[in-house]
Amino acid sequence: MDFSRDFIAFACAKGVLRFGEFVTKAGRTSPYFFNAGLFDDGDSVARLSDFYARAILKSGIGFDMLFGPAYKGIVLATGTAMALAGRGRSVPFCFNRKEAKDHGEGGSLIGAPLKGNVLIIDDVISAGTSVRESVELIRAQGATPCGVVIALDRQERGQGALSAVQEVEKNYGLPVVAVANLSDLLEFLRGSPDLARNLSAVEAYRLQYGILP
Repeated sequence: MDFSRDFIAFACAKGVLRFGEFVTKAGRTSPYFFNAGLFDDGDSVARLSDFYARAILKSGIGFDMLFGPAYKGIVLATGTAMALAGRGRSVPFCFNRKEAKDHGEGGSLIGAPLKGNVLIIDDVISAGTSVRESVELIRAQGATPCGVVIALDRQERGQGALSAVQEVEKNYGLPVVAVANLSDLLEFLRGSPDLARNLSAVEAYRLQYGILP
């Protein structure tokens, strides 16, 4: 998808996607690192949200509303709802607090009531903890989780033979849509003279830890 390569270029230019040596949560030394928290100004969040919107519309997943798990998902769900509206699809959205509020309106949910088919919006899937909590919360409200959308799929093995994304798809029966994945990153590096020096390290990392797309 053309917008996937555009997203990789955007993430590199913003410094969200960096190259070097980074230790992952799994203890692996990775030649690249993606930190969505560095989308930290109005312009970059607006552009990021539009990439999410394009990926969602391209996927064809049927959904009634968006849910963003605290904390990063709050901004992502809000921005994506705005971007979808700009593309002619206005939908409700909801997000949660980490701790329930015991005064005012109370509760742990903010925004539209969770109902119908709910699309979860997050930055990445690492251990799948955020997805599990979101699925449980959505189902507890009588709604149905219908998919997960993330910015980048690293396409690498988790603790077993499957990737974190594949584990979510298997355990919850939910499609996972990524704006871009490791295959897109490799394709981008092959066509980018300024960053091509990182290609061999990323290819070697994929050979050691990657899964088939």
